[in-house]
Amino acid sequence: MYVAEIVLVTPERRVLLSGSIADDVFDDDMDADALATFLDAPGHALFVALEDGVVVGQARGCVHLQPDGPPQLYIDNLGVAPAHKRRGIATGLVRALMAWGRSQDCALVWVSTEPDNAEGLAFYRSLGLAAKTMTWFETPLETS
Repeated sequence: MYVAEIVLVTPERRVLLSGSIADDVFDDDMDADALATFLDAPGHALFVALEDGVVVGQARGCVHLQPDGPPQLYIDNLGVAPAHKRRGIATGLVRALMAWGRSQDCALVWVSTEPDNAEGLAFYRSLGLAAKTMTWFETPLETS
C-alpha cells in the first residue's frame, strides 16, 4: 500500500501550508494567525501527508494534561482528500501522531467521531481503538 510522505509541521515548516492543499483536507480555509498560535503552543502537533508537494491529508492532536493521571493524546482532527482515501494516508498520519504522543509521555490516545460516521468508526476500529459510548455537550463561549 502506498503511503504519502508524512511530515510534522513545525513553526519553521509552516510554509508547507501556504502552498497547494487538496480539497477537503481541512474543514475550513487556513488562518495564518490561528496556525501560528497552534504551532507555537506546547503540546500541540500537526502532521501533513504530502504527494508531489501537495498536502493531501492532515492529522492534528494535543496533549490532554490530567491532574490525576498521565497525559493523554487527543486526536482533534483527521482529514484526507477524497481522491486519496484508502491508500494508507490516514493510517500513516494517525500512527505518526500516536508516536508523537508516546514521545510526550501520553499513556492513552482518544478521539471522538459522530455515531453515524461509518467510515470513521471502521477506520478507528481497524487501528485497534475501542469504541466507548459518551454524550458530547457544547455551546459557544460568549465574549464580553
